[in-house]
Amino acid sequence: MSFAAVLEQVGGAGRFQALHTALLVLPLLLMASHNLLQNFTAAVPPHRCRPPAAPNGTLRAGPNGTLGAALPEPGPCRRYAAPGADGAANATEPCRDGWDYDRSVYVATIVSEWDLVCSYRQLRQMAQSIYMAGVLVGALVLGNLSDRFGRKAMLMWSYLLLGAMGTCTAFAPNYAAYCVFRFASGMALSGFGLSVACLVVEWIPTPYRAITVAITGFAYTLGQILLAGMAYAIPHWRRLQLSVSLPFFFFLLYSWWLAESARWLVLSGKAEKAVKVLQRVARINKRKEEGEKITAEILKSNMQKELACMKSSYTVSDLVRTPAIRRIFFCLSIVWFSISFSYYGLAMDLQNFGVSIYLIQVIFGAVDFPAKVLVTISLSYIGRRVTLVVSLLSAGLVIIANIFVSTELQTVRTALAVVGKGCLSASFNCIFLFTTELYPTPIRQTGLGFGSTMARVGGIVAPLVKMMDEYYPFLPPVVYGAAPVMSAVAAGFLPETLNAPLPDTIEEVENRSKQKQLEDTKEKIPLQPQDKALQKEA
Repeated sequence: MSFAAVLEQVGGAGRFQALHTALLVLPLLLMASHNLLQNFTAAVPPHRCRPPAAPNGTLRAGPNGTLGAALPEPGPCRRYAAPGADGAANATEPCRDGWDYDRSVYVATIVSEWDLVCSYRQLRQMAQSIYMAGVLVGALVLGNLSDRFGRKAMLMWSYLLLGAMGTCTAFAPNYAAYCVFRFASGMALSGFGLSVACLVVEWIPTPYRAITVAITGFAYTLGQILLAGMAYAIPHWRRLQLSVSLPFFFFLLYSWWLAESARWLVLSGKAEKAVKVLQRVARINKRKEEGEKITAEILKSNMQKELACMKSSYTVSDLVRTPAIRRIFFCLSIVWFSISFSYYGLAMDLQNFGVSIYLIQVIFGAVDFPAKVLVTISLSYIGRRVTLVVSLLSAGLVIIANIFVSTELQTVRTALAVVGKGCLSASFNCIFLFTTELYPTPIRQTGLGFGSTMARVGGIVAPLVKMMDEYYPFLPPVVYGAAPVMSAVAAGFLPETLNAPLPDTIEEVENRSKQKQLEDTKEKIPLQPQDKALQKEA
């Protein structure tokens, strides 16, 4: 009797699973709001140099005796200087008195508030990289802590931290404080996302995992569209930041009802607590009698194999200690990095598409629905590996193809970018499910955490690569497109997990790999001459 059988005994995919998943998915609506928030809070409004005032408060005369405001400025980063002693006219100088911003669309952003333009424009991209660095640190630290102290405890801590740090960000007095609070928010968001993923998957029976993960993906997609509406209705960056942060205090309040992973409790030596959780699930699913039959002794006796293989603690080193897990680890790391790198390279560049930033955000969000429907069907019937390879390959080729489209064909370029983003979103759905199915229970959260870490490294690097377009405009799209193509090759080396039960031990994964290698070896051994003769006689 495996844990999957125990889960089926208490109701399988019953009322508890539906309610539990819904409460875990609801906060995902605001996950996109934090990841993509700087598209709006750090938007760059049209700006020009502020003309200097003369000592009497009037505008200083510009070249040829004109007023500084009457002559068009030479650009957003320079202004006409007053004639010098030699009488030279039309000389320019940097913006020494700040900038004036067009506030018709963006009432206030961090760019207009702290003048992150011209020589300071790189600080805008740097703020997003710092946020992604926080998500990376959160994946490293909180993923491991979740395996040690439980999924639910880490989820509640992440809700509290995200609500508090997000609120502090809204009241940041300067750019440095803003970056510090955003870094902490990124850490919390990472812990929240990882805990949700494991709590969802570990309570759902194998046949329903693909559709459940798809639902979580749809919630994130809907959140992208919700973000566009909220940003349009709340054009001030501080109020928008506050609006996407305060709800996490509400999520914290109802998270007390959520159930800790019974699978994790058993393998952590807390079988008595696991029994209580499973009996509670059975009551909610109207399987009270079946639930009462479960005892700690029954759980321990039927999961002796898993418990015997448990160690006192597991670390990142367990991801590379054995050959099968090591291969999975390296392949998944490449895929996680590439998906996130290309995804954020596209999703954080909305102002360069030549259409309303709110409209393109809605389009980028809406394309995920058909993409994730198709990928869910493919995951359920074709398999995880083929689906992931095809979606990655399609994304990379579409992004590369955009390089050869004329900049005048803005609609075509936008359409290709939208298709590429849809394929990358589908790849995210694949890799979340695939990762949780490939790693065994003791290191599942650690493995998912390290995968998320590689994704955050990709998110950190993506804005930095974008900075190169000022010198080599063709380079960023080439890099953004090549990464998914290369990761598609790595994904081809992963084992298929369609309809396979979740592995509970490292040894189980290694045995599956050895069995698969033996089967492949038998298929490749050519028939011997005597075997061929026997076949002809037959």
